[in-house]
Amino acid sequence: MNKGYEADAGGCLPFFKTKVLFISLGCDKNLVDSENMLGLLENAGFQIVDDESEAEVIVINTCCFIHDAKEESIQTILEMAEYKKTGKLKALIIAGCLAQRYKNEIFTELPEVDAVLGTTAYDRIVEAVREVLEGRTCIMEGDLDALPELKTKRLVTTGGHYAYLKIAEGCDKHCTYCIIPKIRGNYRSVPMEQLIEEAKELAGQGVKELILVAQETTLYGKDIYGRKSLSGLLKELEKIDGIRWIRILYCYPEEIDDALIQVIRESKKVCRYLDLPIQHASDEILKRMGRRTSKKQLADIIGRLRNEMPDITLRTTLITGFPGETKEQHEELMEFVDEIEFDRLGVFTYSPEEDTPAADLPDQIPEEVKEERQAELMELQQEVVFAQAEEMIGREVLVMIEGKVADEDAYVGRTYRDAPNVDGLIFINTQEEMMSGDFARVRVTGALEYDLIGELIS
Repeated sequence: MNKGYEADAGGCLPFFKTKVLFISLGCDKNLVDSENMLGLLENAGFQIVDDESEAEVIVINTCCFIHDAKEESIQTILEMAEYKKTGKLKALIIAGCLAQRYKNEIFTELPEVDAVLGTTAYDRIVEAVREVLEGRTCIMEGDLDALPELKTKRLVTTGGHYAYLKIAEGCDKHCTYCIIPKIRGNYRSVPMEQLIEEAKELAGQGVKELILVAQETTLYGKDIYGRKSLSGLLKELEKIDGIRWIRILYCYPEEIDDALIQVIRESKKVCRYLDLPIQHASDEILKRMGRRTSKKQLADIIGRLRNEMPDITLRTTLITGFPGETKEQHEELMEFVDEIEFDRLGVFTYSPEEDTPAADLPDQIPEEVKEERQAELMELQQEVVFAQAEEMIGREVLVMIEGKVADEDAYVGRTYRDAPNVDGLIFINTQEEMMSGDFARVRVTGALEYDLIGELIS
């Protein structure tokens, strides 16, 4: 949960100095929307606070991708609604995926809510705040086939040295387990010139690592340029002064092309790191999921990436317990994970989501079986990750400093092999003064399961 920053409502009389608390839930793509809303609120002059007890308005940017995310969103709404009882909180506004999906039910089920903003209406956040402060409830929706137009700089909440760059919205894949196309719309790329301008602004604010995100990054540009253009975007981004690392998340394996591989291999800024959400390795399960790859194709793509770039780090996510998954298909997935040895891996238990085809499939798997299979996969992956960490001992690596360890002469950082908040860290013992966002050469001296220990190289 990311809580916001302070702004001031100078241009919003009679709401001058109205205090707004912002909570962002869910994925990094949602976080970018939250940062855009924060920028709009700050530009309008609202005072943004990080203390619930001080807030006069609370905005929650919600998630509902899976059941647990939906429950977290609802629980957060209920918790924040309690502050209305103190008399300080005047309005509660819900934005994001939950708001889009249940816009007509929210006021009935959650009467504490005063306004609802759909996924493409976040550019109307200032209008929504004014509406509720004037005593009117409202539902604000945008066009799911369009992109909000923003003229205000977003307020980066990630510490200033790295930032997410959302290059597209929505998805056309329509996997059978996924609700995203219904609440985020079809795939829409952000025009390249707009992304370049945003990246330059971020670099000017001190951002050194750009992390490209979308529901699927590999299809970038096909809808507006007639061809996949991620490689071209990367070439333009690496020209920007101040940017040291460019990281790509959420690449669908079947869309990786020669041009993308070449850019990653030849670039001095694009990290040799790819997130490939394969979801499974059984051909039958992949077909039922509506995926566009087979086990052989996945192995071929991964093999090619590693042949072209032996030092590439590959992350993936899996879904276990999909309807109809047999013990044999689970074991097939285990064998694939054991054979491929992904550098980073996460496993989700299947969550049946209403209005998705998979929720109506027969042979739904019991929760305890899903959890057992998830645990087996994670235990298998631990062996891989721990062995890889041991192999890093003695190597020299470039590290981005994330911050100082409290009350110790030590800092924490990340290598190119690690995306923030999902991968490992490296702890560096030193008495030298360093700042978040600094880069340092470090020799790995030890391993702590998922994390590393190192020392500065003079």
